[in-house]
Amino acid sequence: MKLRVQIPFFVIGLIVFSYGIAVAIKVQHLGIHPWDVLNIALYEKFGLTIGTWAVLVGLLLVVVSFFLDKSYINIGTFLNALAVGPMVDLFLFLEWTPDSSGLFADIAVLMMGVVLMGIGGGMYSAARIGAGPRDGFMLSISDKLGTSISRVRIGTESIVLVIGWLLGGPVFIFTFIYTFIQSPIFQFAYHLTTKWVHILSGPVQTKEKAS
Repeated sequence: MKLRVQIPFFVIGLIVFSYGIAVAIKVQHLGIHPWDVLNIALYEKFGLTIGTWAVLVGLLLVVVSFFLDKSYINIGTFLNALAVGPMVDLFLFLEWTPDSSGLFADIAVLMMGVVLMGIGGGMYSAARIGAGPRDGFMLSISDKLGTSISRVRIGTESIVLVIGWLLGGPVFIFTFIYTFIQSPIFQFAYHLTTKWVHILSGPVQTKEKAS
């Protein structure tokens, strides 16, 4: 696979994923992604910013993934760990997200965030420049156990959700949408993007000259 194809998928995936997080945080009263429940709980308990905790937790997962399976760790893994948190903080600071305007509108905004995070996560992971720290961690477990990515994500994010809740993070009914809906979206986007990266990276077919 050529970098000229991989890099655009990776960068776009990171931006879409980060924007999805920022969108969901704006309606966090409905419930947010399990990893963000943890990040917000750490932010409210110890200070710093939500994005800073995303970076710190991400770097910790990179270390764990290194011992599980090095194949998912690359330069992109560190770029992801260091870039997503600041981008989320930037989107929130610039207020480039829909405002809370009522229950049904907020539910639509939340679903938009769920879908964007699933698509973005699948895209940057499939680019194979380096899976994100959280995704690399779960992909490593998936390979080790020989089970589906979706199943591993559901199990891992359920554990993270419980830890975040015990630390005082915001948990509501829609939090569970992330665990059970975003995971299949991630898996679909991951396989679809992998297919397109291979197609676009393939050799250019040229017609043979007539003899």
